[in-house]
Amino acid sequence: MVDELLEGEPQLPPPAERARLREEAAVTQARLAQALRTTTQSVKNWESGRSEPRPPRRQAYQRLLDGWAEKYPAPHVNETVTSITSGITEPALPQTFAATAPAAVEPSPAAPVRPQATRASTSRQSTSRRPAAKKATERPAAVAAATDPRFEHGPLAVVDVEAGQVFAYCVGGLVLDVPAKSIPALVDWTLSEAKLGASKLSGPGKDADPLIVLTEAACERYGLPVRLTEEERLAGRLPEDHKVIKQLARAEWKLTKRGFGPWARIYRPAQGSERSCVQLCIPSWNALDTRHWGEAGRLPPAELARLLGTYATRVMTPRGSTAVTGLELMTALLPPTRASEPDASGVRHSEHNPGSLGKEPVDPAPCEAPDGHPLLADLPRFHRRTPAEVLVEEAYDWARPLTDDECLKRHLVGIDVNMAFAAGANGTIVGLGAPAHVKSPVFDPKLPGSWLVDLSHVDLSRVKVNKEWQQFEGALLPSPFTPKGTRPEGPAWYATPTVAYAVELGYDVAPIEAWVRHDNGRYLDGWYNRLRDAYVATMADLGVTSDLSPEDFLTAMDGHRQVDPQLAIVLSAVKATVKGGIGKLRERPRGEGWKPGRPWRALSRPTWRPDIRAAVISRTRINMHRKVVKHAAFTGQYPVAILSDCAVYAADGPSPLDFLPYRDGKPLPGGFRLGVSPGMVKHEGTQSVLWGEGAREQYGPELNLARYIKDGQITHTDMGE
Repeated sequence: MVDELLEGEPQLPPPAERARLREEAAVTQARLAQALRTTTQSVKNWESGRSEPRPPRRQAYQRLLDGWAEKYPAPHVNETVTSITSGITEPALPQTFAATAPAAVEPSPAAPVRPQATRASTSRQSTSRRPAAKKATERPAAVAAATDPRFEHGPLAVVDVEAGQVFAYCVGGLVLDVPAKSIPALVDWTLSEAKLGASKLSGPGKDADPLIVLTEAACERYGLPVRLTEEERLAGRLPEDHKVIKQLARAEWKLTKRGFGPWARIYRPAQGSERSCVQLCIPSWNALDTRHWGEAGRLPPAELARLLGTYATRVMTPRGSTAVTGLELMTALLPPTRASEPDASGVRHSEHNPGSLGKEPVDPAPCEAPDGHPLLADLPRFHRRTPAEVLVEEAYDWARPLTDDECLKRHLVGIDVNMAFAAGANGTIVGLGAPAHVKSPVFDPKLPGSWLVDLSHVDLSRVKVNKEWQQFEGALLPSPFTPKGTRPEGPAWYATPTVAYAVELGYDVAPIEAWVRHDNGRYLDGWYNRLRDAYVATMADLGVTSDLSPEDFLTAMDGHRQVDPQLAIVLSAVKATVKGGIGKLRERPRGEGWKPGRPWRALSRPTWRPDIRAAVISRTRINMHRKVVKHAAFTGQYPVAILSDCAVYAADGPSPLDFLPYRDGKPLPGGFRLGVSPGMVKHEGTQSVLWGEGAREQYGPELNLARYIKDGQITHTDMGE
């Protein structure tokens, strides 16, 4: 055992020495990152002492530093330092401290560091496993640079138990000792000592409540089940007679209506502007949906803190599922109320925040209400509403047979629009208040609402492109007015962007009636900007930046998720936040004994707005169709399938560059463009034309090839068998 300890893993030089050696070798941080197959930010972290490389990069980094150390030895340090003033000989400083300290690196929220164990005690009674806790000045830079001292330790912590002691792993590598021995005590500690939370995202908003993530070991320590029973899982919470809930009640803590579930909120009523609220996340109760968070729930505590901390910094502290967080982000950026100007006595009051949805929910128009809504309670029980009775704005699910010329090509290439629904939300004017009913209105493309209009006269074989009439193979284009791409057969309800597109294509419209919203605005712009920045920053950390050429972009996209699997999970969560947030605008009943014609819980939210969801989806579908038309006008090529934000084309080669019209590196204006920003496209997948024809022969001509273009796998389950 002693020999094993003596033969321990070779230690890397101090961070300052690492930077010196690299500079002596005239190697940039970016070049070193490329050689080690990591990110530039990771190299910066290693050289500033904020994180350490992990195998196998550690061994490669060690070899490189050892080689440089032989070529560029450190400056000689005298064995003794003689004091000029007293003539006293003092011991020389160790070389570790004699080395020049690296320049301070400003931590970037866009690139959190991999946590490095650093213990800091927040209670005199708590003890650390390390000989002494680091001082505040020695904390990791990501923590020390917190702008708000109230939240010095970041937005969240992952609580785990090791060797009988409880520790809280924070963002930036800080680890706190947790003295709490019960859930009520943990809540008290979080609010009084942990210094967790996040500053508000907007002036009139509220600070984010601290988030505590409990590992399986922590659940056992605090008397919670590691797994929910089937009954508890279906109910989504622990029973009211559970001992932990009784402990909270005795300590005068309350739970929200959803109870003690995977995302539990524990609070006391606010006293003035002071909030006392802590949110718990329990991954072993499926709080982190694997569809969006991958294997995040199984990560070690420090790595889970890094992953969730990155998401919290770039988006917001999670408030539940990605869908719930997406909706909460809208409110956090545009709160319903703000403080008024002082009155005569100098007192401020709460007033409506302009541009927000307000505090009270509003009823939709009857055509916007989904089946089962109280507004439709008088309809016959099994009545099926026609397009003239209900607004149906959904994403594309369209496919057509291949032409003879397309069958002669070798490949089917899929391209996918980045953050398509976020791009659809950007700049969209949506209603902020209740709708007003109008008969025989004059269409106004700037007035959000729902319009009953007949668009069956729009002929896709002849439409305007850039204000000029052009001819097309109309049968090869999907209709922009229906999700299935079929031509409308008569009057139907449409959101404003859909009707405006009919006008853009060169056709007159004459609405029969409409539900319009005169109180309107670009409510989702801030939401889009926040999520766009989070997406672009995460992609940049994965090596995909906005300045890449089309060829380099495609190369960078191949295997970008392997650069940092944890950041790849953050990327998936950001995208799920967009789609889930839009979907939550029309949340349907979720059990709870609901019956058609009765209200359900979501209707009490000001953010239950099916009209806003319809407008975003309408604009997303129209954006796709506009690109398809411009591509067809320039190249004569038509898509063979479209599914939501993915379009499939037949091509002679396997790459998007084999059919996208780039000239001198510049894309077609208004058409598909390869790139990382929302609204641009990436390669979704390539399959052979023989694969596509064989799949349709086996499963039917209606099979949408865009659904399977990524991996080519079609199962009988997908076909409903």
